[in-house]
Amino acid sequence: MQSILQLIEEYGLLVVFFNVLIEQAGAPVPAYPILVITGALQDSGSYSGFALVGIAVLAAMIADFGWYLAGRRYGARLISTLCRISLSPDSCIRQTESIYLRWGPSSLMVAKFIPGFASIASVLSGTVGTRKRSFLLFDGIGAAIWSGSAVYLGSLFSTAVDELLNVLVNLGMLGALLLAIALLLFIAKKWWERQRFIKSLCMERVSVQELYDMLQSESRPIVVDVRSPLAQAQGRIPGAIAFRAGDIAPSAMPGEEVIVYCDCPNEASAAIVSKRLMKSGYSRVRPLAGGLDAWLNAGYAVDTDT
Repeated sequence: MQSILQLIEEYGLLVVFFNVLIEQAGAPVPAYPILVITGALQDSGSYSGFALVGIAVLAAMIADFGWYLAGRRYGARLISTLCRISLSPDSCIRQTESIYLRWGPSSLMVAKFIPGFASIASVLSGTVGTRKRSFLLFDGIGAAIWSGSAVYLGSLFSTAVDELLNVLVNLGMLGALLLAIALLLFIAKKWWERQRFIKSLCMERVSVQELYDMLQSESRPIVVDVRSPLAQAQGRIPGAIAFRAGDIAPSAMPGEEVIVYCDCPNEASAAIVSKRLMKSGYSRVRPLAGGLDAWLNAGYAVDTDT
């Protein structure tokens, strides 16, 4: 443990740079605690608080700009992939898009304080065509606020942080082991929350073939699109009605068949809305298995605003 602290004191800037870069690239390795620790050790280290913030901002913007460029090239496909592998259940496409589309690039100033939002927000910036200058400006401000607050907290509570670090040093290998266990518990907690979230979405689905056959019949179901306005403008199932965040229910009789779809992994948004509708008295509600991607992969047509 003592050697780890010596490395931080001597190479604090490099430690912060790579920790922030790795975290902002998407790895579940929190950088905020290291920023707090290096902020507390800046008096005994070979660096200043301003240098810590500067190097953290540089690392964050390198990773974020990479996500921005990837979003411009791969768009919604990349967002879907990120949501599928993310350990944060609250990073579903619909929630992230609603935040960004409501506040625009200015949301990047607080993105790093919202779990599961930072990387996807950078991808969204590229996907929706945010100007490079605006992205870099607001992302830089957000990175400075995020890293600056950590360094400031470290310097403000340097005595308490020093005491905690001394306890870990005195524990030797046990202290390092405790830190490793804490990191593993953090990752395990995120994984467990995601599994519980996925389990909560379990309910009967309708296949795209079933939905297509139903739409060709006389008793057509009510099809509800719960994706963001941006996604809906790019293509939606023919006859689908939009369901905005905050809506109570679609314009359908409670006894009618209602099919809900999205483009989230595990049909997350569709399942959440379906359960909400069932609680409101709509007994015949099912999410579309595979969402719009499955509909398109089956070769069925979509309506667009163009």
